[in-house]
Amino acid sequence: MTPPARPVAVVTGAAGGLGHAIATALHTDGWSVLLTDLDPAAVRSAAAPLGGWSAALDVRDEDACAAIAANAAGRGDLALWVNNAGILVTGASWEHDAATRRRLLDVNTHGAMNGTLAALSVMRGQGHGHVLNVVSLAGLVAAPGETVYAASKHALLAFSLGTLSDLRMAGYRRVNVSCLCPDGIWTPMLHDRLDDPGAVASFTGSMLTAQQVAARAVRLARRPRPVVSLPRWRGAQVRLLDALPRLAVALTPLVRAAGRAGQRRQRRRSTPPDRR
Repeated sequence: MTPPARPVAVVTGAAGGLGHAIATALHTDGWSVLLTDLDPAAVRSAAAPLGGWSAALDVRDEDACAAIAANAAGRGDLALWVNNAGILVTGASWEHDAATRRRLLDVNTHGAMNGTLAALSVMRGQGHGHVLNVVSLAGLVAAPGETVYAASKHALLAFSLGTLSDLRMAGYRRVNVSCLCPDGIWTPMLHDRLDDPGAVASFTGSMLTAQQVAARAVRLARRPRPVVSLPRWRGAQVRLLDALPRLAVALTPLVRAAGRAGQRRQRRRSTPPDRR
């Protein structure tokens, strides 16, 4: 008897950090994973221990995303597409020039839209599939110092939930869109932010490992839900602040103080013992 084919997953931004952790966790869980990234050499190296399936991808390129979806579908059912690729730029909103604002939205929002729609073009034909968008807690509440980044993630959250409703109205009951909203993750995105006053919001709560978030992503891949925050208590906390904007603004000095304390705490944890 021929064994059942492994479900096929695509992960963007998978050359390192959270994307690679998610790809690794999916591979361990039995998925056939296509790792994609802007850097072809880096993603090829990252994919080698996971079956060696990789491709260069600039998520800002709609046609390239469609080609990746077709490539993945050629290996079997495209059961999962994880939009993980993203960039972070910190600082007050007025400090970013137009090119920087556009780049944040092009990668974090339009890039994920491109991936979502490319995947859905295949999944709607199959009648099943799942798009998992890595959003961030910054998609649930305005994050001081990460304002434009948060705006790009808010837009992605709205797009994801609206698309899920569109799918249901169109009669697609087995095609899902989920949003994973983790707290700050200790990956290269934050490694050089320990002295960055604009990044304090990312250090105000539980600093997660990429492996912790990847494990939750695998569970979410198997059991889709519209929005999942990690940890759950932080999701409840930031949603409360989002519902009470005057309180959120008034608490900005406390948020800054908590973030600076978190940066100091993470610096102690990440400094080798012989350098303390």
